[in-house]
Amino acid sequence: MRARVRIVHGVALLATGLLAGAFGYGAANLVPTFDAVPQDMRFDFHTELMKTNGITVQGAMVVSTLGSLALAVLTRGGTRLAAAAASLLTFASFLITRFGNVPINGRIKQWAVSGPEPETAALLSRWELFNDARTLCGISAFVVLVVLALRGRTSGLPDGRAHT
Repeated sequence: MRARVRIVHGVALLATGLLAGAFGYGAANLVPTFDAVPQDMRFDFHTELMKTNGITVQGAMVVSTLGSLALAVLTRGGTRLAAAAASLLTFASFLITRFGNVPINGRIKQWAVSGPEPETAALLSRWELFNDARTLCGISAFVVLVVLALRGRTSGLPDGRAHT
């Protein structure tokens, strides 16, 4: 049981770290770059970026959510609650992405072909708010899992043994 919990924790930690890193890089580097270049360049780049992000980032969200959920199932007490919180946070990042960012990404794809609309600036600001929210969720989930890993001894296994 101990080895299984360590492996599941490692998978959850790795996937959530990759997710937090992708979101953090995007917030710190891509968004300011989007804002600094001409809109048509942003729309073209954003459209191309979403082709690969749709696969890699959503894959990281799924593995992060399921890995943290599996950790919650395999443990108990505070570890279970923390792992469940990490799972909810990464699931929230998925929901924010799916119902916030993705519809606006579709509009950006249209603007790359047809040009901006009058509400473009407002929608881009909304996209950035959604991006900030999902970034906060992803980084928070990662921090929770790192804290679990660094705590040393936890009483998260059903028989009371430590898993780290």
